[in-house]
Amino acid sequence: MCTEIEAKLKVDSLADVERKLGDLGAEFAAEQSQRDDHYDDVNATLATTDRCLRLRHQLIGNNETFFLTYKSAKESSNFKKRQEIELEICDADLMSQLLSALGYKKALVVAKTRRLWRLGGCEVALDHLPQIGDFVEIEGPDDGTIADVQQRLGLAQVPHVAKSYAQMIVEKLNKSGA
Repeated sequence: MCTEIEAKLKVDSLADVERKLGDLGAEFAAEQSQRDDHYDDVNATLATTDRCLRLRHQLIGNNETFFLTYKSAKESSNFKKRQEIELEICDADLMSQLLSALGYKKALVVAKTRRLWRLGGCEVALDHLPQIGDFVEIEGPDDGTIADVQQRLGLAQVPHVAKSYAQMIVEKLNKSGA
């Protein structure tokens, strides 16, 4: 199990952040399409305890990969910090059947496009989610490294978003009555 540490920032313009990444000499890694199928039991036990079980379908060019991920509840921290177990799987349909057999159902689908960069020991993800907008996620080995990259990108004053994309989408759906 590893610890995921990240800053999630809501931004008005991904293009501005991408220009800054280029100016700083960041390395572009990949453009990805991701569909995250979130699973939970009939009592929503995972969601109500701030945990996540996700089956990700990721497309880079013509190459599709699949990942099963468990995320624990967030820890108390200035950044979004939680334990994570992730493994690549070869058959998403079979995994979906297994999760169903174990009593989990697909509770939510989150779709996004992601442009992934590397800067200063961090991965910087530029995420566009049609339902909720544009975000920058800075994931790194520790708080100081992440804070440094956030500062270098000119985003030091942008407040951190503690909620997951899934939580934000559910709130939006609840507000709209969907």
